[in-house]
Amino acid sequence: MIKPRFIRFLFVGALNTLFSLTVYWILVFFGVHYSLAVFISNMLGILFNYKTTGRLVFESRSNKLIFKFIAVYLLVYMLSVASLKLLFYLGVDKYTGAVIISLPMAVISFYLMKMFVFNKNPEDKTNK
Repeated sequence: MIKPRFIRFLFVGALNTLFSLTVYWILVFFGVHYSLAVFISNMLGILFNYKTTGRLVFESRSNKLIFKFIAVYLLVYMLSVASLKLLFYLGVDKYTGAVIISLPMAVISFYLMKMFVFNKNPEDKTNK
């Protein structure tokens, strides 16, 4: 069963993904290497997504979690680049590859955010 929190995560993530994909596609169109394009789109996405994900999905107002949030994004970045490289090897183009990895990366991001960033640790009163 899909929980409401995951649904909210997908809606917030859809907006962020649309933004990130648009940035990625524009950068690739202008000749930026795909790994740098993924990096730039993810970094801009982090700035936009941190507060919306924290507040709307995980009901957190803490500003202390930004470094954990960034760490998760760095891991997702590495997984994205590796996945794209594999897809390119299999003959998928750069634009379609980004679309293909979007949903799997969203699922991975959600669980990493839930487990490591916004885990509602009872000792951490700022994460409420």
